Amino acid sequence: MTEPIVDAAPAIDFDLKNLPKVSLHDHLDGGLRPATIIELAEAVGHTLPSTDPVALGEWFRESANSGSLVRYLETFDHTVAVMQTHEGLVRVAKEFVEDLADDGVVYGEVRWAPEQHLQKGLSLDEAVEAVQEGLEAGVEAVGESGREIQVGQLITAMRHADRGQEIAELAVRHRNKGAVGFDIAGAEDGFLPSRFRDAFTYLAQHNFPATVHAGEAAGLESIQSALVDGRALRLGHGVRIAEDIMVEFEDDAEDTVGLVTLGDLSSWIRDRGIALEICPSSNLQTGAIAGFGEGIESHPLDMLYQLGFNVTINTDNRLMSGVTLTDEFDLLVETFDYDLDDLLELTLNAAEASFLPLEEKEALVEYINDAYANLG
Repeated sequence: MTEPIVDAAPAIDFDLKNLPKVSLHDHLDGGLRPATIIELAEAVGHTLPSTDPVALGEWFRESANSGSLVRYLETFDHTVAVMQTHEGLVRVAKEFVEDLADDGVVYGEVRWAPEQHLQKGLSLDEAVEAVQEGLEAGVEAVGESGREIQVGQLITAMRHADRGQEIAELAVRHRNKGAVGFDIAGAEDGFLPSRFRDAFTYLAQHNFPATVHAGEAAGLESIQSALVDGRALRLGHGVRIAEDIMVEFEDDAEDTVGLVTLGDLSSWIRDRGIALEICPSSNLQTGAIAGFGEGIESHPLDMLYQLGFNVTINTDNRLMSGVTLTDEFDLLVETFDYDLDDLLELTLNAAEASFLPLEEKEALVEYINDAYANLG
């Protein structure tokens, strides 16, 4: 299929923080407050690069921007280390929700890997229960402040490990106790979703939804496996689906026109509305968009959005990237001249791609539409 690439809408100036937002791709161990890390690290005897909250926050951001994958991954050693106890998980989860609400998020799905939080003796179920306790405490605290937020857990298996079936069963076991979906994360390149084919089959047999990290550190083969083996309803990142789109430029009498041709895989994803959980700043930091250019202006999300892909905008790891969802929206406004209508569409895309029941999803969509109408 060949279609023209059209110009983006003109940008306008407005307060983005108060806009209702939906967060689908946000890692629990990537969103801690630096001050909390310091306090929890002292309690468990873990050594940090700094014990000053400002300096520690800067260390996380600099490490994520260093261009070194080893240093980037080191940042998670410190956050995961302070999330090994019931008290630590409860506190981190509670503050996670409060910080989302402060950014205008009204619905968030929180992904994390319970298997990484067992070093101090917690069982998988105890870890999930601790996080759920913290999430509910956060929701309650937000409600007491006069705001509303709803959250759910995305129970994640590490793709380089061999606990996929066990984690899938864990997720299903907690489906009516906070768990809303399943994911696999970690080293994508060399670890296709097909490694967890049996686990994904188990989830499908139990009618439990999955989103799969694919199209970030690896390309089209990973995305194909996420759809076929993982039965993914959404793609975590998914940005490298743009590798299956060919763009040709032709000069006519008045202007240069870009013509695009979608491959079979990209057509399938677009035509069926499979959501892409795109994380603009993170994609730049991790090199996921290196094949398209050096700066954020080279990110293919705008092309994907214009071509009708089901694009959603997310933060990935708020601490490491030093961003909020408001910041990511602001980045789109500045880089691609997005306006209020664009941000509404992206937010509705996320709401409709959420793993909420239909009735709750419809209520969320109505709430967002009403909020934007009042702004208009």
